[in-house]
Amino acid sequence: MNATLRRFKQPALVAVIAIAGLWLVFNLIAFAFAEAPLATLARAWGGTWGTPYGIGQVLFKATPLIFTGYAFHIAQRAGLFNIGAEGQLAAASLCGGAFAAQLPASTPMPLALLSALLVGAIVGALVALPPAVMRARLGVHEVITAIMMNRIVDVLVPFTVATVLGASSLRTADVVSGATLPRLDKVFVSLSGSAASAAFPLAVALVVALYFWLGRSRPGREMQWIGKSAEACRAEGISVRNRLILAMLLSGAFAGLGMSATVLGYKGYFEVGLGSGAGFAGIAVALLGRGHPIGIVLAALFFGTLEQAGLAINARVPKEAMTVLEAVAIVLVSAAGRVSISNTEQPANSASNEGDSSKSEAQGGGPDGPEKGSTRQSPKTKPDTEFAEVTPS
Repeated sequence: MNATLRRFKQPALVAVIAIAGLWLVFNLIAFAFAEAPLATLARAWGGTWGTPYGIGQVLFKATPLIFTGYAFHIAQRAGLFNIGAEGQLAAASLCGGAFAAQLPASTPMPLALLSALLVGAIVGALVALPPAVMRARLGVHEVITAIMMNRIVDVLVPFTVATVLGASSLRTADVVSGATLPRLDKVFVSLSGSAASAAFPLAVALVVALYFWLGRSRPGREMQWIGKSAEACRAEGISVRNRLILAMLLSGAFAGLGMSATVLGYKGYFEVGLGSGAGFAGIAVALLGRGHPIGIVLAALFFGTLEQAGLAINARVPKEAMTVLEAVAIVLVSAAGRVSISNTEQPANSASNEGDSSKSEAQGGGPDGPEKGSTRQSPKTKPDTEFAEVTPS
């Protein structure tokens, strides 16, 4: 019972500290721009969860963050730091959008959607391949090579759109109708006008499916073991190099699937800058979500809410203030998590110490163990005949 309460006490403590700190910083920001905090909060609520349109926009902005956040977690569980999701998403969006635009107009919807998503996942994995190989084979840190790939993609994407595709407006042609994801307002009429699409439930379903696959399959478990101790896995005969490459490729492919929200579910084409920032924001989502699907989705919704709230209050408070709140949330959650973990470790250590002392007392010699030179033995019971012996007269 105590263990169950302790397990729920830690997340509750982290949430309370984070909410209190965010409210304090939000008040300071509102006062800095001569605005009433409650009025500013009401305006932010009205532009997000207070209206159906705001809800739809929050879902739309959270969808690519779910993909990039869980993509970062896939690499992190193997001990890798995939900072290249930004470039992986951009390259996948360009190639997936250009491919879907070249499909015949009569392509059936399932085939068009699956092929466009597959192209996006493959391109995202290909962008992640150089950092993966250089880390696994040469020992080059993936942060350096992933940043390098981000810069290469930043240059190649507008060059490809303008020169290779010949688009003067820096956008691809429209994708075929069969490759577009349906908007959620077709099911929920109240969301009419928002950019929310079927990419949101798709993202949630894929995250849950991949979570169970990573936890129950042998490759998924081996990637997690490598993240904890690569040397121990190597001693057990696990191919550390191959598992590191697999983890990075899976991470890049999942980041590339984020194009489903921006290209296939929203614009219907790719333009330069579409989805920018989602790759870096995914790192914060992964840190707040702590690798669990529910945590990843909630963290993505939180950041999507802050982004949409910034647009709602932009007339009175700059939308960049919400970026400050995002940074504060990361710091508060990290700090509160460390404090709660240290508090839960102390009772466990004291309990183990008490168990060791009681075990030593049972062996003899008190809590400090047997005394030096003492040979305590159990007394031997003498037979009764020794005391009943009679001397003859």
